Amino acid sequence: MERGLALLLAGLLGLLPPGRAQPLQVEPPDPVVAVARGASLQLTCRLTCAGRAAAVQWRGLDTSLGAVRSDAGRSVLTVRNASLSAAGTRVCVGSCGGLTFQHVVRLLVFAFPDQLTVSPAALGPADREVACSAHKVTPADPDVLSFSLLLGGRELEGAEALDLEVQEDEDEPQEDEDVLFRVTQRWRLPPLGTPAPPALHCQATMRLPGLELSHRQAIPASNPASDQLSAALWISSAVLGLLLLALPTYRLWKRCRHLAEDGAHPPASLRLLPQVSAWAGLRGTDQVGSSPS
Repeated sequence: MERGLALLLAGLLGLLPPGRAQPLQVEPPDPVVAVARGASLQLTCRLTCAGRAAAVQWRGLDTSLGAVRSDAGRSVLTVRNASLSAAGTRVCVGSCGGLTFQHVVRLLVFAFPDQLTVSPAALGPADREVACSAHKVTPADPDVLSFSLLLGGRELEGAEALDLEVQEDEDEPQEDEDVLFRVTQRWRLPPLGTPAPPALHCQATMRLPGLELSHRQAIPASNPASDQLSAALWISSAVLGLLLLALPTYRLWKRCRHLAEDGAHPPASLRLLPQVSAWAGLRGTDQVGSSPS
């Protein structure tokens, strides 16, 4: 253990002799490796040593190292469900005979979910400023996270970027050790002309070593003339629907009224039915009385 730490410190200070054999092979080979918060990552380090088995081991400096699996000539470091505390320096140290090699990797954990919000939700003629917020992000450094206001896929000419606002995201659970941020960019708008363009777009871009990510959110324009036309069409459709409904309703009411009147005053043919029945009964009686004894 003490020998390994001594080799590690000596390697970082540049005190180890340069190797004359093949150097360490690390995948991914970049000196800075970015991994999304909650994702997993493997770092593999190999060393070829002619005629003998090389000793290879991943080591960490003041960070949680992760799961390490080492065998002859190879060491694999696995970081699972990466949190912000997993960020930091990892060093692969390999030895072959009397030669020692080291390779330093800086692990960067970031958070950049697709959670953009804009204000106002729809751009009206009186709006002179717009705002765009990226939620639950880190790092919040303006050199890493930037915003653009786009019109037709290009940056809106004349838009004035105002101060960038960075706050801790209040929606993140308190017990979570990771501190995430809400970053808001505001712009003062130039005259957009008449009619206004159908929509502006806010684009947030995070640039990391070997990685560039972007999210986009629309800011639709509210057109008063179009809104009035839509309202007029809606009212016209509602009135037409009521008129179409009124005609069958009136016919049904009229039919029900006639049926009610017919029930109170039945036709003459129906009023004669009791008399006819009574007359038929009397006639039957006469026939019975006149029959021969």
